[in-house]
Amino acid sequence: MIYPVYTYGQPVLKKVARDIVPGYPEFEKLLADMWETMYNADGIGLAAPQIGLDIRLIVIDADGLKDIYPETEGMKLALINPHIVEEGGEEVVREEGCLSVPDVHEKVKRPSWVKVQYMNEAFESQEVVFEGYRARVVQHEYDHLEGILFIERISQMRKQLIKSKLGAILKGNTRCSYRTKPVK
Repeated sequence: MIYPVYTYGQPVLKKVARDIVPGYPEFEKLLADMWETMYNADGIGLAAPQIGLDIRLIVIDADGLKDIYPETEGMKLALINPHIVEEGGEEVVREEGCLSVPDVHEKVKRPSWVKVQYMNEAFESQEVVFEGYRARVVQHEYDHLEGILFIERISQMRKQLIKSKLGAILKGNTRCSYRTKPVK
């Protein structure tokens, strides 16, 4: 099932998500639906709050970016209950966009690596260091679990410049190739 993507202004996008445990109701179906929703929207990542669920679940498939960012080759994974336990390296500025903030792209500064503890689809504990663009993708999706949108990481001046676009999103006046659930 393809879910509508919750857009800027939806309260669930501002909540800190909660951990889940093995036996979460219909987990396999939810995971399959998240993959389907992400692919339908041509995204490279999707966090559960983006489909209205305040749980710590992320799906990522950044393999399609491997020609631009070779480190993303084969990067397809689900992260259950992820927590960033360490970050570092130089701060790198790159443009980001988000399915929940359609038609907005801004430069965001992020650490070049992060160490993440999470569980895989079999609820087995993992600890992985993500570097380069892999780290950026994980941090962007992780922010959704912490109630943070990428636009909160830009300057006040840039926020002022995109104010009308954000207002349009709040009113549901955006065109997307995928279904959305605006505040209205």
